[in-house]
Parts: sequence; C-alpha cells; structure tokens
Amino acid sequence: MAASERNGVTMPASVRPGPPLWLLFELTYRCPLQCVFCYNPVDFARLDQELATDEWLRVLHEARALGSVQLGLSGGEPLTRDDLEEITAEAHSLGFYTNLITSGVGLTQARLERLRTAGLDHIQLSFQDSTREMNDFLSHTRTFDLKRRVAGWIKALDYPMVLNCVIHRLNIDHIDKIIEMAVEMGAEYLELANAQYYSWAHLNRDALLPSRAQLQAAEETTNRWRDRLQGRMRILFVVPDYYEERPKRCMNGWGSTFMTVTPDGTALPCHTARMLPGLEFPNVRTSSVREIWYDSEGFNRFRGFGWMKEPCASCPEREKDFGGCRCQAYLLANDAAAADPVCSKSPFHHVVTEAVERAQQSRPVEKPLVFRHKEESLTRSDPALIRDS
Repeated sequence: MAASERNGVTMPASVRPGPPLWLLFELTYRCPLQCVFCYNPVDFARLDQELATDEWLRVLHEARALGSVQLGLSGGEPLTRDDLEEITAEAHSLGFYTNLITSGVGLTQARLERLRTAGLDHIQLSFQDSTREMNDFLSHTRTFDLKRRVAGWIKALDYPMVLNCVIHRLNIDHIDKIIEMAVEMGAEYLELANAQYYSWAHLNRDALLPSRAQLQAAEETTNRWRDRLQGRMRILFVVPDYYEERPKRCMNGWGSTFMTVTPDGTALPCHTARMLPGLEFPNVRTSSVREIWYDSEGFNRFRGFGWMKEPCASCPEREKDFGGCRCQAYLLANDAAAADPVCSKSPFHHVVTEAVERAQQSRPVEKPLVFRHKEESLTRSDPALIRDS
C-alpha cells in the first residue's frame, strides 16, 4: 500500500484524514472563574501571547477552505475578547455553524443582541451547581445570580437553551436539583458531564472522583427525570472514564475530525495535547491550516494504528477506540503511546482501579482543593509535575 513520510512519521495512505470538520477556537485563557476542574493547562498563566483579530480571521478562512463546518468559541472565557462579535460575524459569513461556550460572565443583553446580529447560532451556558452557595464556591466567584439572568436573556431571544454542568464528587448528590433548575429555566438540553481527569481536574482528582454509589444514584435520578419529562428536555449523562472498562474513542480518533487553536496560536488535535513530551505542535502564525492538518508531526504522530504497542496493536477493538486517550496514557502511564490505562487490558490499569478504590472511601483525600488561579498556575510550569508516578 502506498505510504508517505512527513517529518519522520510514516503515514499509510489509508489513514490520510478528511478535513478538520470541527474547529475550536480557545480565544483566551483569561477567565473570571477559578474552577477546580478546568481543562486549560495548569501553566496557562505562562501562555499569554494571544492571537490578534486578523490572525483568527485568517485561520477561519483557511479552515473553511479546507472543509471545516463547525466552530466552537471558548476559552477561558471568550467574552473577555472584545472582538468576539467580529470573529463570529466572519465565521457566519463563511458558512460556519457557531457555538459559544461560556460562563455568561461578561454578557449583557446588548452584547447578546450584537452576537445574534453577527450570526451566532448556539450558546452553551455553564453552571457549577443548582444553588448560589455551591455554584459560587466551586467557581470561586459570585456568579450564580448573573448566570440565571443570562439564561433568561438567551431564552428570550429564542436560542436553544443549552445548559452544561460538570459533575463530580462535590455536586453529584445534587443532580435532582440541577435537573429541576434546568427545567425551571426552560432548557431544551442539559449536559451532565462528569469531570474527566486532565489538567486542573487531574490535580484535584482524589477530591473530585465520585464513588460508585454516587454514580449509580445520579444515573437513577437522571433516568427518572427522563421518564418524567418524556423528551421535553434532552439530558446527557457522561460517566467518568475511570469507571469504564474500555477507553473512549478520544476526539473520534487523533487528528481525524477535530482541531483546536489555543490563544497563542498553537494547533492541537485535542484540548490538552500540548502536555505531551517529545511532540512539536505547529502554530497558525507560521503554518497554514492545511500544513498543520496534513503535514505536521504533532497531528500525524498518533493517527491510524502504526504507532500502537501491545495490547492495542493486535486488539480487535482498536478500530473502535484507537487505543483511547493519549493524554490520559501519558498522565497515568508516563507514556503517550501506551494503551489508555482506563482499558482493563492495559498493563497500567491498576493506576485507575487504585484511584477508583480510594474514591469509595467517605473521605478519600484530606488535602485542600486547588483552584484555577493565575498565581497558582505560575508555580506549575511543568505539566509533568501532576502526572501519576
């Protein structure tokens, strides 16, 4: 079979990907919230060279020409960028479906109207819990009342009401009230996404990983609400990887459909890939989207199956999960090419089962939570500092 070599990485012709259908712009790492589960890099404070407006617009044009169709606008908090409306309008004019992923902080009725005029298609609003006390504690800010006002503005403009709440040990017992809050707000869609343990969530993992009993009770509550609502609101409940026997098909496969562009222009095949050692990821300031997607070492390294070790290399399920998550493999096995330790076949699966067993204790950890904060970030320049040994 014909093959090509790019930057020392041999690529079988059969795994040459289609276009990056889903484009994510992480416009900034600035954020008023200090969530303990944030997936931004733990050293985000050292990465402060944000792309200028014209650079973001150029990337939009290049990605659309390559075949990208969906654009996520996130951060940090994307509303801290004064050019959000301009970027949204350009994306709309090019034919992107645009989705704003926001805490709501920085949004006013007037600005929401401007974003609507610019062509924004979709808004996903985050909550941390169903009460002012817990929401504000978990985000380390006073934002609950603002979020409720923002939800009302979104609903008034006939946007689909899409709420997101990251679920973990500290709020999973409040699932009933979280769903009730979403119903009261008239949400059409609620994502109850259990934290996945990367970046700040990995740093706080032992405090955040729920017990089996908590997960079971939360799923039962969710199912009761599904039956009660009869489709009036769609509820998605995402189980944490640590409680699965097989890994997820991370980002639908490395470099297959997804590209994220970080605030400084680094292009990544997943949100957290820049932590991986020995990989050079390209930057949109110096490379075109086409070059990044097809020719760069970073995007080619874990495409297809040629990089796989055992047990993945001969596993009949490799075409389903592509070996799982490379970042999770690095964090838990100190080897980005290892089988994802979530998999029961992985020689490092014991790292996951040990963490799960600790989570069954009533008080699994005594150390305090580490909130996402600039000063805290400046002490953590090396992501390996939080890697499991």
